[in-house]
Amino acid sequence: MTVQELYQKIEKKILILDGATGTEMQKKGMPQGVCPEAWVAENPDVLITVQKEYIQSGSDMIYTCTLGGTSLKLAEFGLEEKTFELNKKLAEISRQAAGKDVLVAGDIGPTGQFVDPFGELSLEEAINVYKEQVKGLLAGGVDLFVIETMIDIQETRAAVIAIKELSDLPIIACMTYSQEGYTLTGTDAQAAIITLQSLGAHIVGCNCSTGPVEMLKLVKKIKPIATVPLLVKPNAGLPKLVDGKTTFDMSPQEFASFADDFAESGVNLYGGCCGTAPAYIKEISQKLADKKPVLHQIKHIAALSSSRKAVFLDRQGPVKIIGERINPTGKKKFQEKLRAGKLDDVKRFAVEQEKSGADVLDVNMGTSGINEEEMMIKSIRLLSICTSLPLVIDSSHPEVIEKALRFYPGRALINSISAEKAKCDRLLKIAADYGAMFITLPLTDNNIPATSAERIEVVEGIYKKALQYGLSKEHMVIDGLVLTISSNQAAAIETLKFINWSNNMFACNTVCGLSNISFGMPERKWINTAFLAMAVSKGLSMAIANPNDPIFMNIKYASDVLANHDKGCKHYIEQMTINPSLVIEQQIDGEMKKAEKKQSHQKTAFDCVLEGDLDIIENIVQEELNKGRKADDIVNEDLIPAINKVGELYDKKIYFLPQLISSADTMKKGCTYLEPYLNQDTEDQKKKAKIILATVAGDIHDIGKNIVAIMLKNYGYVVIDLGKDVDAETIVNKAIEEKAQIIGLSALMTTTMIEMKNVIQLAKSKNLDIKFMLGGAVITAEYAAEIEADGFAKDSVEAVKLAQKLLESY
Repeated sequence: MTVQELYQKIEKKILILDGATGTEMQKKGMPQGVCPEAWVAENPDVLITVQKEYIQSGSDMIYTCTLGGTSLKLAEFGLEEKTFELNKKLAEISRQAAGKDVLVAGDIGPTGQFVDPFGELSLEEAINVYKEQVKGLLAGGVDLFVIETMIDIQETRAAVIAIKELSDLPIIACMTYSQEGYTLTGTDAQAAIITLQSLGAHIVGCNCSTGPVEMLKLVKKIKPIATVPLLVKPNAGLPKLVDGKTTFDMSPQEFASFADDFAESGVNLYGGCCGTAPAYIKEISQKLADKKPVLHQIKHIAALSSSRKAVFLDRQGPVKIIGERINPTGKKKFQEKLRAGKLDDVKRFAVEQEKSGADVLDVNMGTSGINEEEMMIKSIRLLSICTSLPLVIDSSHPEVIEKALRFYPGRALINSISAEKAKCDRLLKIAADYGAMFITLPLTDNNIPATSAERIEVVEGIYKKALQYGLSKEHMVIDGLVLTISSNQAAAIETLKFINWSNNMFACNTVCGLSNISFGMPERKWINTAFLAMAVSKGLSMAIANPNDPIFMNIKYASDVLANHDKGCKHYIEQMTINPSLVIEQQIDGEMKKAEKKQSHQKTAFDCVLEGDLDIIENIVQEELNKGRKADDIVNEDLIPAINKVGELYDKKIYFLPQLISSADTMKKGCTYLEPYLNQDTEDQKKKAKIILATVAGDIHDIGKNIVAIMLKNYGYVVIDLGKDVDAETIVNKAIEEKAQIIGLSALMTTTMIEMKNVIQLAKSKNLDIKFMLGGAVITAEYAAEIEADGFAKDSVEAVKLAQKLLESY
């Protein structure tokens, strides 16, 4: 099936998907704990029966039974060598069930590992793992691909890239979000859709984790920025235990009562996830039978994204600031650090610029004596954790830009593409391949156009070429080409004319590197800020500048107001509340230099843990020891308070899993370094407490449990991690052997959560004096209470707090 053929179907009706196929197969005899893919391959009639039931209930599309079909997941059952064979066979089985009229989507799920920069699995390894699965599904005759239940945007990107490099079939990409609207790694729905639709996903959506109420909120948030159709597969509410079996609290009728709202909000493909038997699909199919689809209204969108947030470029909105400081040009100390492989200044510049109001960060690693490509990737890896801002990839080498865009877990801006014959076509293709936006620089091989008319001619030529690669004006940000007034005083006027044409006649976003205008002039900041105000009046969209200058930033906020680009003066009022004019007056008088104060601030061990400064924590700790501080004091007054603060930020959704892990690793490294100096006799009893952790029998998911283990260990607990798919007898016997105080149980699937009750009952039958805490995506506090556990923790931070509370009750 072609993308166009799929879109034609979507234009005619809302496509109905299938539901909880795995649960239905278990009802028909699939045992717990087996490899679903292998079992179905040996019992094809069961899957055919289930899928035909969904088709009879109204499904227009069914998914292959290959959610765990990557070699990394199959390896958990010793079946990695059969990856191609199993995926091919399972696709053929679904093809048989579907017949000619129903679409078969090759189902691709998580590998169970986080992908670089959020984990240890490299991006290229992840792409190759997915390619192996894709080849099998293609051989089995799927019509399209669906990537689903993803919690890591980089892993999702890897799957999209793998499919694109092997096939032209349509790609659906779905993430799974918490009730607060974030993935586990901190990606919100807007950032995800900007990243995925730009990269090449033809349909984007969400599935699992939440019910219709929460998912409907996400749809309303992303439909206005969608350039592709939207898909949802919500759960049937929340899980609960009834007569020893897991059920969901929504009936088919209640589940289908949301169908009209979803349709009116712009959902184009609609199915069900956990708890949705064929009866649920039948209800929504009947509800939506005559419902006219609401199609996406835009073809392209000018927006950038990081792994955590999206930034939208609006020609009628406030000017966006591109922080310029991560650039070694003219910075000798920064150059020396880069040559030594040290990136602490990259992080410092990023954090300072984000705090000062930058919207996007320019990253340039172009200096002698280093491998630019290697340092660019290392910088992106670091910046993906320490800042939420999207990046501008700044290099004069196309190969560096290509490697950076492939690795970057978001939608970046290329700086830049000119009309140079040797680079233009290559860079336009790279931008198209990875969905990047690009700064359009009006330069040719042998000419720097001095006039607006000459620049217009160059831009129109680049645009004509860009169209050939499927790019649009929304992909472009036209550089005003600022030349210095010290050599030609009319240069500013020509740039302003060109900005005015680019914005008001060509209808495209614009950008300027403002500092060029004042080169060679005294007291340059006054010229720069005055030029900024003039450029804003002509329609400037973005400015490459140093946001650490309060004078510059406040002139920007004021200019936005005067140009009617700051509706209701919202941003100006917010800024002046934080940074009143008195601060500016004091700086002018030389009484306060805020940026210099920040730069001279001496980091503490507390700062290192809070900011995840893994590379320098040992040096900082040693400096503290040299000052005469006791190791115990550093731990109790710096490290532990810092990790507690990290927990607070995590609770508030300011920090997410990557930042949490980075801080935890930093604390661990600091504690390890201090260990020889610590007074072991003063260690309190809590730190000797033993906690058993395990994912229950039949469940092979352990990412969440592993994160809990890391956090508990960093708080000094002795953690015995038994792994995944652990039976009740093993868990309880190990707790007795270790004389543990707490057992922590995890389950991700509704079909395995009942095993938690078996563990608790076995412990009670042995009169074991031990506390139980539960966690996992399908677990609730109500369920924990129902099976007589002592508490429920929704994440690793809550798990630490709960452990402390439970130990106090002994």
